[in-house]
Amino acid sequence: MLRKYSYIDGKLVESSASDSILWLFTDPNADEKKSLIQDLQIDEHTLISALDPDESSRIEFEPNHLAVIFKYPKNYSAADQFLFRIASIGLFLFANRLIVVIPEDVPVVGGRNFAGACSPRALMLKLMYRLIYRYLEHLKVINMISDEIEKKISISMENRYLLNLFSLEKSLVYYLNAIGTNGFTIEKLKNATAKVGFIQSETELLDDIAIENNQCYKQAEIYSNILAGLMDARVSIVSNNLAILVKNLNYITIGIMVPTFVVSAFSMNVAIPLQKYVWAFWVVLGLAAASVVGVTVWWKRSKF
Repeated sequence: MLRKYSYIDGKLVESSASDSILWLFTDPNADEKKSLIQDLQIDEHTLISALDPDESSRIEFEPNHLAVIFKYPKNYSAADQFLFRIASIGLFLFANRLIVVIPEDVPVVGGRNFAGACSPRALMLKLMYRLIYRYLEHLKVINMISDEIEKKISISMENRYLLNLFSLEKSLVYYLNAIGTNGFTIEKLKNATAKVGFIQSETELLDDIAIENNQCYKQAEIYSNILAGLMDARVSIVSNNLAILVKNLNYITIGIMVPTFVVSAFSMNVAIPLQKYVWAFWVVLGLAAASVVGVTVWWKRSKF
């Protein structure tokens, strides 16, 4: 699907004009891919890379445009089971427009952050900045989910929550790799500012993007180290909870067995004491109750 955007009164709004500054292709179909390759002369391999989630971030200089493959966090789905995935986006910078190719509908365009970006170069940089901010948003969500799972682990005896934490840890590894490759791409852009044609304000924005990406990487690294470092402790908590449950079940089993033994002893089909007395039933019942009290007191005072 193709959507075009133009600047009207300093705001980036959707437009149908042929000279729109931004063309956004979301999950392009076969005809749109053919148009991108034949009409806009975008390299077919680069276009495929823009839609490949396993492709690394990079830049390529073509005769009539600059191609940038950038990594961004995909939309989360409940079917992913707490696994946050990474996707690729293609930014194709031409002299008069920016072509964006993205495999899914993600809100990467719009808002006040895009105000004032009157050139395709500035628009590309602001879009990259928005994608980095998207990482920060996802990291906050991952941290919140991690805190909630940790609360459940403290009383849980199931592996389900541990598997959820493993998925979050795996997600952070993906994020670290993607943010790191994005950082290399940003550094390459900084080294090619003259070749790309960045003006001073755009160069300063590129420096801000590099700083923001580095801070994002540090934050993801901290979260990843915390999850990895405390994973053994969380496994021990689940094992300890299970051991406590088994211990309590043993106490209950002993508590049931002792009065059962007392009653069984007086139920044997042989001569036993008290069998000639009418109040023998109450004596046996009292002994069973006393055994329950004795086991309970022993349980409370035991140190193991």
